[in-house]
Amino acid sequence: MGVLDGRVAIITGAGRGIGREHALLFAKEGASVVVNDLGGSNSGDGADAGPAQDVADEIIAAGGRAIANTNNVAIWDGAKELVAQAVDEFGRLDVLVNNAGILRDSFIAAMEESNWDAVIAVHLKGHFAMLRHAAAYWKAQSKAGDQPAASVINTASGSGLTLPNAGQANYGAAKAAIAAITLIAADELERYGVRVNAIAPIARTRLTLATPGMGTLMAEPDDGEVDLFSPANISPLVAYLASDKCQVTGNVYAVQGGAISQLSGWKDISTIETDGVWLIDDIAARLPG
Repeated sequence: MGVLDGRVAIITGAGRGIGREHALLFAKEGASVVVNDLGGSNSGDGADAGPAQDVADEIIAAGGRAIANTNNVAIWDGAKELVAQAVDEFGRLDVLVNNAGILRDSFIAAMEESNWDAVIAVHLKGHFAMLRHAAAYWKAQSKAGDQPAASVINTASGSGLTLPNAGQANYGAAKAAIAAITLIAADELERYGVRVNAIAPIARTRLTLATPGMGTLMAEPDDGEVDLFSPANISPLVAYLASDKCQVTGNVYAVQGGAISQLSGWKDISTIETDGVWLIDDIAARLPG
């Protein structure tokens, strides 16, 4: 018996990298998996049905249950169809793993509008569109008296949360917003039996390897050494968060190498106060920072 035995999961961006490892582990642990991947490049250009189908075929060859899907999660109806496909094919939906993402790095002064829009669309709208349509399904279940035990795992990033990266204003903004949506969704959807958490992973993928300096940091180890930065090392946390044994909700976890850290958002670290109206000179003299 796997920890996900009998559960049905959608995993977006599951044709390669971290998403692929999620899909393989979920299937090994007993889940039926909808493997979603548009099959585009790092920047989101193009489409190829091969990556999603290859992962689905690999799962089936190992005795698991999977289907492939190539919908663009940034398209509202594409996200809706993906949720419907999971329910039509496997009879239910228990888990949503929002993982799909792209990179179009550029410094702010040189960023093209299209590069901002594309990254925000795939990451932020893609996460929300999938969450919205899955939430509507679970709400309907709950209202009908069939309370779900569902789980959503979103994918944030240290970029925008703990270690903002120059050249990633679009990516960092989207990832910070995903963390915020996670907390709001956890509060809203708890009444419908849905837990919502997020991870901020660092692992060796084609996206991280495209970031200068990361290739050396995450190089594959010599034979016999533990490969802590393998994308497969991210998936056990996601599988636990997806299981019906887990009760955790409303948290964001950084996961990298051999460490999992619970993150917390903006906090008041210093305050100035006044008994009257604010004066510019008073603020100038006392403002922290």
